[in-house]
Amino acid sequence: MRTLLITGPGGAGRTTVAAATAFAAAREGTRTLLLGTDPGDTLGPVLGDADLPGLTVRRIDADAGLRADLAALQERAGGALDLLGASRLEPGETGSLPGAEELAVLRALRDAAASEDAWDLLVVDLPATPRALALLALPDELRRVLRRLLPPERQAARALRPVLGRLAGVPMPAEWIYETAAGLDLHLAAVEALLADRGTAVRLVAEPGPAGADALRTAALGVALRGLRLDAVVANRVLPEGEAAGWLAGPVAQQRKTLDEWREEHTVRTVAHLGRDPRGADDLAALAAPAAPAVTGPVRWPVADRIAEDGVLVWHLPLPGARREALDLVRRGDELTVTAGPFRRVVPLPSALRRCTVDGAALREGELRIRFRPDPELWPRSR
Repeated sequence: MRTLLITGPGGAGRTTVAAATAFAAAREGTRTLLLGTDPGDTLGPVLGDADLPGLTVRRIDADAGLRADLAALQERAGGALDLLGASRLEPGETGSLPGAEELAVLRALRDAAASEDAWDLLVVDLPATPRALALLALPDELRRVLRRLLPPERQAARALRPVLGRLAGVPMPAEWIYETAAGLDLHLAAVEALLADRGTAVRLVAEPGPAGADALRTAALGVALRGLRLDAVVANRVLPEGEAAGWLAGPVAQQRKTLDEWREEHTVRTVAHLGRDPRGADDLAALAAPAAPAVTGPVRWPVADRIAEDGVLVWHLPLPGARREALDLVRRGDELTVTAGPFRRVVPLPSALRRCTVDGAALREGELRIRFRPDPELWPRSR
């Protein structure tokens, strides 16, 4: 199954483009699942009466997912709650909580990937870019926190926990905590595998103009730092060139300039302005949204061996749109914290680089190149 993650700045029409893309794929005979993540159901008005045999539309109910998780947690921790004299919560007593929507989206992605339904394409209408990138970072960040708080290797000492608890003077984590953490890690790993799959790509939607150009530059940087593949940029609401007269000539010229700049860095697809808000099957067909991307290889962060020439290994991180003054690198043990503009990511070092010291870094042609010099105390010595 191919997965297309669609996002963009607020107001750029990403939901309309997501619906039109799924609609176009289904018309071509591709069995398509369109997943809406907006709790306000913005897909409904756009789709209108659109109904195709190959198109399935699902909307995420974050509150229902939260209630199910809470019920499961109370069931697992029932004994502890009874000892504490705590009263159980009824499903109807809980409202929306911070983070519930994000976790519901991750669960929906996991379920779609593991579903037995034979879909060829999953189109996800993600939130606006800042929230979307934060959401896509969650699996990696949460797994890292879980590994730090509850390292898997500690589970091998289950029989020693009562003894360790008495020696330390504090109670050790109960068995169900480790089991719950292991189950959560498994679910997060499934989402990570979906995001890293060679059939997964991101499509950014923006209106061609100064504001759209600034937002696109930032969004593309965030996508690159997460190691996601940017399939294309969809220039939405493109005005007709041939009818540019009077006051319309200025916006069309500005639009043309922005599109030329985007084409120098990205694959650009255009979606025409219909002169109205698209609604229903006829309008979605008139938009002629670009088809789903072909399956290609994942994004690579290669390590170049320059030891013979310069005595270093060079790690290449593609970061288009990054600016030198907004870059920061911090190494902690076997991890490297990379900050690029408003985005931050902690990445594990490749095994060879863990036996090296950082020798410097440079930003060239949209690529961060970090030099690592082998540590004589750790690097294997030749015979």
